[in-house]
Amino acid sequence: MSKLAIIGGSGIYKLEGLKITNEFVIDTPFGDMSGPIFEMELDGNSFYFLSRHGAGHSITPSEVNYRANIFGLKKIGVKNIVSISAVGSLKDKHAPGDFVLVNQFIDWTKGIRKRTFFDDGMVGHVSVAHPIEENLRQRIEEVIKETSIKHSTHGTYICIEGPQFSSKAESELYRNFGADVIGMTNVPESYLAKEAAIGYATVAMVTDYDCWRDEHCSVEEIMKVMSTNYKSAQELLNKLIPSLVQNPVDFEAENKYAVMTKKEQISGHSSSIIETLMQ
Repeated sequence: MSKLAIIGGSGIYKLEGLKITNEFVIDTPFGDMSGPIFEMELDGNSFYFLSRHGAGHSITPSEVNYRANIFGLKKIGVKNIVSISAVGSLKDKHAPGDFVLVNQFIDWTKGIRKRTFFDDGMVGHVSVAHPIEENLRQRIEEVIKETSIKHSTHGTYICIEGPQFSSKAESELYRNFGADVIGMTNVPESYLAKEAAIGYATVAMVTDYDCWRDEHCSVEEIMKVMSTNYKSAQELLNKLIPSLVQNPVDFEAENKYAVMTKKEQISGHSSSIIETLMQ
């Protein structure tokens, strides 16, 4: 079975010209996923696709069941996830239409989201010092250089709760943090992938300059840029998917020694969760 999954965010709800070979509805201990996992094929290369916001973009960033999504992908054997996500730019150098290969995150969400698998009677600690799998990011960098897409190879993504966009004061604050782009979904998604020993990397597609510049961004303007970004994403994925399927990225799992709770104190329910995460 495939070891690669693509998670599509705003503007990436499906992939054109690809053959759907299977569809999975996965039961998880954390409830329903955003939707079915589609097994797809590109020139004989099999991979999985999940739409983060569900059919018709019906799930807000705060309502996405991130634990169910990551656990479901883990359950069917996914080893690497590439997140294709729309973002706002916090720096002049990242213009609308550019892509940023994120390597760091700042979590500025409000504590609403469940962001760990380690609860309900078990305690575990996994480092997210390097939340992006560097070998995976490097592979994307190699591939994107073969395309016409203007891009930056590194950048910090600040994740806010949403669904509202920032106030101008907030946008200026985030710029002072040194963040490059702003989005609403990749935390806790990336952190949960780390706990599940799945390599995770983000391709951030810039749609606007948030609101720190004089021009004010609107949903209508953002959607116009999304159309261009969608075509660029297709160009990238047509090269990236065969590369990652035919030559998967290896890395060392960082969850091996995460669990601190004594084995005899962990319930059967939690034990089965741990067993899946450690596979």
